[in-house]
Amino acid sequence: MAFQCQRDCYMQEFDTCVVSCVPGESTLENNGKKDKLKGFNLKLKDTILFPEGGGQPDDHGTVGGVPVLRVLRQGPEAVHFISSALEEGQEVHIKLDWERRFDHMQQHSGQHLITALADAMFGYKTTSWDLGRQRSSIELDTAAVKPGEMEALEAAVNEKIRAHIPVTVNLLSIDDPAVEKVRSRGLPDDHAGPIRIIDIEGVDANMCCGTHVSNLSHLQVIKILGTEKGKKNKTNLIFIAGSRVLKYAEKSYGIEKSLTGLLKTGADEHVDAVDKLQKTIKRLQKSNLIILREMAVLIALNFKNKADRGNFFSLHKFQSKPCSFHSKDGDNEFMNIIANEIGFQDTVIFLTVGEEKGAGLFLLAGPENIVTEVGPRAAVCVGGLMESKRCSRDREATIQAILTLALLLFLLSVYSGE
Repeated sequence: MAFQCQRDCYMQEFDTCVVSCVPGESTLENNGKKDKLKGFNLKLKDTILFPEGGGQPDDHGTVGGVPVLRVLRQGPEAVHFISSALEEGQEVHIKLDWERRFDHMQQHSGQHLITALADAMFGYKTTSWDLGRQRSSIELDTAAVKPGEMEALEAAVNEKIRAHIPVTVNLLSIDDPAVEKVRSRGLPDDHAGPIRIIDIEGVDANMCCGTHVSNLSHLQVIKILGTEKGKKNKTNLIFIAGSRVLKYAEKSYGIEKSLTGLLKTGADEHVDAVDKLQKTIKRLQKSNLIILREMAVLIALNFKNKADRGNFFSLHKFQSKPCSFHSKDGDNEFMNIIANEIGFQDTVIFLTVGEEKGAGLFLLAGPENIVTEVGPRAAVCVGGLMESKRCSRDREATIQAILTLALLLFLLSVYSGE
């Protein structure tokens, strides 16, 4: 059966009644993570909320004031997942999230138009497509496209948009000979009812269950952003249509304006300016590494030249009297140089590197018996220190210093046999 959303893709409100509402579960994406939620599976006599299918995401909206979190198709029925129950037989009013729906209509109809012309102009068949949140992609059955083809394709699709070509929906029986003449990637196994054909007059006839604009002029404009290498000798064409083009232009201008202020250059010089900055940063990082290596050697030599150095390496910037060494700019190699230069066969060495309030690394070196006994406990102590998140920044730094000092005093007492 066809839903009301398929009969009239522009309807934004609709009255219907509840057929059933039973407890259920659904998996929803939240900030890139998938969460399984408990709720209710709602079936309605009819709906203007499109169930996910044909490469098009589902609609959002409300039913009887209750937010609809997902809409999925089960055979001829649409199942709406909601957080609170509605009564069977209850008359309900549906409100559609029109901005989301119209965006999907523009992208989906845009895909049909690009697919048709890419085939007609260059013989590139569409093997799949993805309607993304910010941009969409069409997988073309070609390993690569030739220079100038995408520019020509973009010009052609926008010419069709300016021509105000009608887009109509035709319903055919599954045994109608006309079905064989339309573009299709096949029907789902649980398909029921007539075959729905989206006809772009004189351009394309495509089997599709999705919601579409009624005229190509409603697409406003299509921008082909470029192509990327796909899988198995395929090419992904990246595009945006309609309102997404306007948002993309606005966002791009905002970024351009910010970069102009930061780089103190015109937009045409941004790439060169960033390239110069990156090269400068690499040179400085290289110089910094050389200085750090030299500093590591000097730190070790300074310790070795002390007459009363003892058998414990100790420097700490939180104490006037040294008790450990910490550097936010160091790395594993920096610590290893210090340890190797001092020699840890007879000396216990404890070093830390990294930001004071974030993650870091530590090195504990010394006689095997000392490291074997103290190492695991040191790891637990430092690990707890690094994970402390309940205090304010100033207090966190103080706690970090105290815990580090306590650990070092503990190591000293163990090594000295106290």
